[in-house]
Amino acid sequence: MQRSDESGRRSLGIYLHVPFCVRKCLYCDFLSAPGDDEMKTEYVEALKREIRGQASLYGGHEVRTVFLGGGTPSLLSGEQIGVIMECLREEFSFGGDGVEVTMEVNPGTVTRESLSGYRLAGVNRLSMGLQSADDRELKALGRIHTWEDFLCSYEMARKEGFGNINVDLMSALPGQSPEGWAETLEKVIRLKPEHISAYSLIIEEGTPFFEYYGKSGDGAEAGRLPLPTEDEDRVMYGRTKEILGKAGYGRYEISNYALPGFACRHNVSYWERTDYAGFGVGAASLLGNVRWSNTADMGRYLEFSGERGMETHLKLSVQKLSVQEQMEEFMFLGLRMTDGVSARRFYEEFGESLENIYAAAIDKLVKEGLLVRVEKGADGREDTWFRLTDFGIDVSNYALSEFLFD
Repeated sequence: MQRSDESGRRSLGIYLHVPFCVRKCLYCDFLSAPGDDEMKTEYVEALKREIRGQASLYGGHEVRTVFLGGGTPSLLSGEQIGVIMECLREEFSFGGDGVEVTMEVNPGTVTRESLSGYRLAGVNRLSMGLQSADDRELKALGRIHTWEDFLCSYEMARKEGFGNINVDLMSALPGQSPEGWAETLEKVIRLKPEHISAYSLIIEEGTPFFEYYGKSGDGAEAGRLPLPTEDEDRVMYGRTKEILGKAGYGRYEISNYALPGFACRHNVSYWERTDYAGFGVGAASLLGNVRWSNTADMGRYLEFSGERGMETHLKLSVQKLSVQEQMEEFMFLGLRMTDGVSARRFYEEFGESLENIYAAAIDKLVKEGLLVRVEKGADGREDTWFRLTDFGIDVSNYALSEFLFD
């Protein structure tokens, strides 16, 4: 969705992929791998070349959010993060001091010095990958940290002045019970982070977990702790909203909860289809109705000199989205948020009535109790919103599939 400010500049989110990690977790299918200091230095230089080579594509945009993800971005020094951020500010127009700059950090990979460096570079929001407060569960995942490591890193971040911290959690872990999951939630709540992301473990093909659990089903053949049953998973899912809600965390997206005023603006921009620029190996970008991804080949990425054509050397999977594909994305991304989607915004984007285009899907899902219609004003104008019910969120894959064209 093309959001513009009073000057006519369109909003832009920037994603920077840092692919390095200490070691690959057993469930992880992200583009990440260990890297030595020399490779990290080369990678920062390659990022700068790509940023300078692509910045002209976004001349009419103003940066509103930046997200450094991975991998483990906190394996880069404060100085290296500062160099990357300085390059961005040289090449892009930033929206003043209100730009949200998020950086993912893993417990045990930060120091007071590095955290101070990140703050100095302009990072004002941290996303800390805890996953569980139970050391046995962390070990089963292949994580390198303990609960105490997390507490130490979290305390250091607070002392260095970070007032906006997200904690990533994961349920339905090997050996986890609903009571154990509730205990993790309660422990984290007591720390009062501003934001909590709570996802259910997904067994991805190509990971060690797929070998353990995708074939044998319970991990017994590999000597692993069994996964929770489907019923236990559902209990954990229900307790998440209940426990976090009582503590003041509002769910604003299927898996994301925040204290008032602390929703992640960068992720919201994805769900609203705001333009975004992705830099780094494997990073994805969206500009208008065109999406592309960078090469996932690290060697090829590092070789890019800035003089050869981006389209032939870095950009892969270039896709021009049809109007129908854009409509589909508007619906199944927007309906992930608890506010839902705006009929007025749909019309402004596509020149068509949402209720006409999706009349059959809306009628079916409303009758099934999965979707509700809400009349509310926005910007001083009447508007109609459609959002999933709690039951609709529970079966969101089914509900969202109704908005795909045949």
